[in-house]
Amino acid sequence: MERPAVPFPPSPWRLTGDMVVSLWRVPADDLPSWRLPAGVRPWVVRRRATLVAFWVDYRPGGVLAYREFLIALAVRHGHRLAGSTVAAWVDDDGALAGGRVLWGIPKEPGVFMLRADSRSTRAELTADGIPSGRFRYQDVLRLPFRLSARAHLIQQLPDGTECRVPMRISGRPALGRGRVSTGPQAQWSVLARRQPVLSLAVRDFRSIVGS
Repeated sequence: MERPAVPFPPSPWRLTGDMVVSLWRVPADDLPSWRLPAGVRPWVVRRRATLVAFWVDYRPGGVLAYREFLIALAVRHGHRLAGSTVAAWVDDDGALAGGRVLWGIPKEPGVFMLRADSRSTRAELTADGIPSGRFRYQDVLRLPFRLSARAHLIQQLPDGTECRVPMRISGRPALGRGRVSTGPQAQWSVLARRQPVLSLAVRDFRSIVGS
């Protein structure tokens, strides 16, 4: 059944809030059968692929306020390194519709429970058809500067055309420890079986998605 049309802000989206980012190095043979845009392939080094997971609390002050869990796969696009979102869940209809229509990000609806303080984050995601997923994070070292970074995603729009999604972010970083747990049928169970090689909180961030 087609979803009813839902209004969403035009691109670019200016967003603010807190997030935790975790990075995994996973054997390429263990990757789920995620669909990628044509001409895009996983970036594999020593038979391992790189996955990055984002738990995000977008807060009032940006164009939308919602919560999101997103998994991106590091990919090769021609001679360039990029990311491609392979799974995402949000708790806002506008964020879901906009992500799909504007940039081809495969967002699905989810229900989030989030508890956070100045040093730690606990989150839980519940969505239809998959086991619940949980995430825990604790600061280890706060860094005394404001981090700025740029990246881009390569996605496929609903009509099959390729979409390049530029992203910019700045925020207060802290290194820490993170861990995901979920049932074996979940799309991100490949993450739950391993410790991330890096976890980073970015608090009070400001970001621009799209162009």
